[in-house]
Amino acid sequence: MSVWFVTGASRGLGAEITRAALDRGHSVIATAKDRSAVLRAHPEKPEGLLAVSADVTEPEQLTAAVEAGLAKFGGIDIVVNNAGYGLVGAIEETSDKAARALFDVNVFGVLNTLRATLPTLRAQRSGHVVNIGSVGGFATAPAVGLYGASKFALEGISEALHGELAPLGVHVTIVEPGGFRTDFLSGSSIQVEPAAIVDYTAGAGPVREALAENDGRQPGDPMKAANAIVDLTEAAEPPLRLQLGADAVERVEAKLDLVRRELDQWRHVALSTAI
Repeated sequence: MSVWFVTGASRGLGAEITRAALDRGHSVIATAKDRSAVLRAHPEKPEGLLAVSADVTEPEQLTAAVEAGLAKFGGIDIVVNNAGYGLVGAIEETSDKAARALFDVNVFGVLNTLRATLPTLRAQRSGHVVNIGSVGGFATAPAVGLYGASKFALEGISEALHGELAPLGVHVTIVEPGGFRTDFLSGSSIQVEPAAIVDYTAGAGPVREALAENDGRQPGDPMKAANAIVDLTEAAEPPLRLQLGADAVERVEAKLDLVRRELDQWRHVALSTAI
């Protein structure tokens, strides 16, 4: 059995991942800003659950959470960077404050968690880092560009980390979910910037409307996603990327096709710049 360290474990996909891991007999260090929210999500208080208050923007709290987990369970095997939130707004409409706050959680929060947990995984020469990204981090859209950018950053971090940790026996996977029926599109998980510039009504407006209308209607089953993630950690050779949901597969395939077409169409220009 493994010991998991999960951020954002009080609701949504983080709570489902925590539940799925516990159901299979694993132990989970489940973190959230307020540990009481984790306990409310798991009222049965399973023996393998350690709920810890830790804000991913506060490195000292993450260090304390790791120390508490090591004291109770003796190690950490799986690190799930799940904490994060969404941001809606055209690029120009999005304030600097909103963009920086988003990156503080979605990007720098991951870096803080990695700095707190990786020493343990490196020392034991084993483990698995699972970064919860988004299909929007591979193929983004109007009105969610800053959110997509934060998840694009996570893609880059994960690719580099994969190469850095592979020689040490530590796996890295970035999960790219499509739409799942969590609370992600609710006000508790997504921030909406005002539609302040009329010129962006045509480009960003349809996405704004679709997001508002689809809360609770997303096609993906979060329990199935959580079980797929636990399955992933049990694979001998896990992938660098895992798409979850038919909508995620469709969007990734569409972007790959577009990139290939443009690469072929403009290959002569690209190669013309070579020495």
